[in-house]
Amino acid sequence: MYNRVMIIDDNYIDRYIAQTTIKKAGFANDIISFDGALQAFQYLKEQKDNSEQLPDVIFLDINMPEFTGFDFLSWFNELVPVDQQKCRIVMLSSSLNEIDHNRAMSFKQVIRFLNKPLKKDILQEILA
Repeated sequence: MYNRVMIIDDNYIDRYIAQTTIKKAGFANDIISFDGALQAFQYLKEQKDNSEQLPDVIFLDINMPEFTGFDFLSWFNELVPVDQQKCRIVMLSSSLNEIDHNRAMSFKQVIRFLNKPLKKDILQEILA
């Protein structure tokens, strides 16, 4: 079980499904969620010196208005003080585009690329 996870997704229903699945699976003690990449990045920036408030896993959507998941990944690389080994990223997207998959996996912090919706059995694989 992880202490804290973060969900970044502009779609309320997708965030709700992910939160419910994470809770039912006992995957994390605490869940924080954001409906935009910029807000999530600002949170991480504010908490960079407080590792207790940083998420262990970030579930990140790709296609969001204003700023995409790829924008977030680029910004995340700039957060040098943040323990990037602690904050591992799982792309959680409806994109079936192989280019999106390959691009996401090119970021060293991305450990998995999952298609929505998030499922309990996949969470068990991440915990293992």
